[in-house]
Amino acid sequence: EVQLVESGGGLVQGGGSLRLSCAASGFAIDDYVIGWFRRAPGKKREGISCIKLSNGNTYYADSVKGRFTISSDNAKNTVYLQMNSLKPDDTAVYYCAAVNNPAWRSEVITESSVYDYWGQGTLVTVSS
Repeated sequence: EVQLVESGGGLVQGGGSLRLSCAASGFAIDDYVIGWFRRAPGKKREGISCIKLSNGNTYYADSVKGRFTISSDNAKNTVYLQMNSLKPDDTAVYYCAAVNNPAWRSEVITESSVYDYWGQGTLVTVSS
């Protein structure tokens, strides 16, 4: 059974940090692109960061570039999102998702409909 489980969310003050984890089971992430998405109150789902495990290519949305870092531990079949300098605008439910070998273009890998598997989400709340 394919499964993705996010963890690491919580309540932090502005300027703080969190590390989110996306643990995969039922498939090997080295053949996939893993994306992080978020859904903020009143907003549509936003693709914020992706990693192509086969070659390590990464993508960051402008909204998080310079503050967030995506990484992976293939031995643990896990992808991480290190979030620094958090802002109240980062408050959202964060999801990880997986798709096998999509076209590596920002408009593709940030499109939620491209992804086959999704986690349940983890809530990040950033206070001011």
